[in-house]
Amino acid sequence: MKNFDFNLLTVLEVLLEEQSVTAAAARLHLSQSAVSKQLSKLRETFDDKLFERTAYGLRPTPKAKQLAPELRRVLNQVEQLTRPSEFDPSMSRRKFRIELVETAYSLTYPYFMPELLKQAPNVSIDSQTWHSESMDRLLRCETDIGIACREWDERSLLHIKNLPEELNYTELTRDHSVCLVREDHPLLKEVWNLDTFLKYRHLQVTFGGIAQWLLDDVLQIQHLKRDIAINLTDFNSAMQLCEKSDLILCSPAKYAKEMLGHYRLITLPVPTQLVPGTYVLLWHKHFDLDPSHRWLREMIIESVQQVYPV
Repeated sequence: MKNFDFNLLTVLEVLLEEQSVTAAAARLHLSQSAVSKQLSKLRETFDDKLFERTAYGLRPTPKAKQLAPELRRVLNQVEQLTRPSEFDPSMSRRKFRIELVETAYSLTYPYFMPELLKQAPNVSIDSQTWHSESMDRLLRCETDIGIACREWDERSLLHIKNLPEELNYTELTRDHSVCLVREDHPLLKEVWNLDTFLKYRHLQVTFGGIAQWLLDDVLQIQHLKRDIAINLTDFNSAMQLCEKSDLILCSPAKYAKEMLGHYRLITLPVPTQLVPGTYVLLWHKHFDLDPSHRWLREMIIESVQQVYPV
């Protein structure tokens, strides 16, 4: 690899993300022919096709997939070396990537973004909703910050102590679950207990890559199970449906409080003992000493905890 142009690695990274020469060219501010020529050089360097053309775009070869994690680490290390040791937010044009669970948007962005825009008018945030691959991207340093839900209840597989050791975290705020039902729901005329809770059918929202809630883990220990009529991935749609049916919807309490002004729903406690969970801000230890990364972490943590103390 004598005289190798390391700028080609950036091209390879973008091609892996976009899987399209046209989209990669647009992101890199290059012509399609220029990207095609650089792809040819990459193929020669790695002695592999790297991508195969399909009707749906470029498909990475096994070799390209093998290169992807190490490529991200190398580019991060180069970026660290070239980044200034001090950070001036007013002069920065850095773009951060944040992946967060759906319910965390309303608990975070309204509180830290106004100050961020004031201090750093040219910094930008690329937000993605947390899903099953988000943790892997954090571990590969492809995502700067994650905001996920974790549990303190020892009965949960998502206990906070089970986070990967490559990551650091800070608790943003703790939260518990509540039940939501429509106004005039027939159960409001009954004694509210676990039997009533299980008597009616449920509407479940699966978010953050979590297939099953702590509530269901606890019920399973008691050989009990909710009758889930429908599973959605969007809380807004779920609340609209809850408002128009006899389905029971379980939701994080802080998120529910933020949203209830838009829906005619009644809040009830979950009729079983659960330890409150927590929203955690996650980052790879690789970014510990990065001044710009630390600036963003501290801004998010301080602004959210002023509103929602841990």
